[in-house]
Amino acid sequence: MNKKELAAHCLTQTGAREDYPFGPDPLVMKVASKMFALISDEGGFDNIALKCEPETAYLLRQQYAAVKPGYHLNKQHWNTVVMDGTVPDEEIRAMIDHSYALVARKLTRAEKQSLGL
Repeated sequence: MNKKELAAHCLTQTGAREDYPFGPDPLVMKVASKMFALISDEGGFDNIALKCEPETAYLLRQQYAAVKPGYHLNKQHWNTVVMDGTVPDEEIRAMIDHSYALVARKLTRAEKQSLGL
């Protein structure tokens, strides 16, 4: 998957939107005011940082060399996936969905209602 495909899948989530709070890079995907994905390129590869349950984050890092602790993020709760082709697209989509679900779950009742969640 490339940056466009990653962003397109993120935008399939209810209420997801693009933002650039840190300048032109990274592209930050948010639901309400909270980010659930950061998409950028580093070292010649696109990458995506995603929120993850700590145990799952650890297991994914053990399973895939391209999954690393979140770059400039809480390394217990965020993974960065290097898009080098070694992680199946279905797995990446599932990681995006998981990240969105974790973040959406923490929204306020009013934010959830405004998004229809």
